Amino acid sequence: RGQGAALNDVTVDAASGAELDFSRVGGPKPLVERLSRSSEDIVLHPRIGSLALRLCRVADGSLDAAFAGGQSRDWDLAAANLIVQEANGRMTALSGDAIEYNRREVTHGVLVAAGHDRHARIVEHFRNRPLP
Repeated sequence: RGQGAALNDVTVDAASGAELDFSRVGGPKPLVERLSRSSEDIVLHPRIGSLALRLCRVADGSLDAAFAGGQSRDWDLAAANLIVQEANGRMTALSGDAIEYNRREVTHGVLVAAGHDRHARIVEHFRNRPLP
């Protein structure tokens, strides 16, 4: 594992690698299914109702990747985004664009959080297969 940040004696470090284990990917089922050629291959991680908790599970390495399905607001994301970054992960729009806060419009579209290599793979996947 990398050299993640220590928060109250707990080290957070996003899982490394680029492979996708769908049982370790959290988020809306239609988004996760778009990562695979066959939805039959996917055994989804149990639903995590709290978006911030889902994103923080990327930071602690218990999820490989997490999606926010859109309509999240700055206050839903900012703290979890910082925790993911401190854990050597990335959280961006599906396009790979950085999340901008304190804009006039505080609502964000679909986002993805993962360790750097996996994040790059997911962004590339959606660049080649954009959402409708």
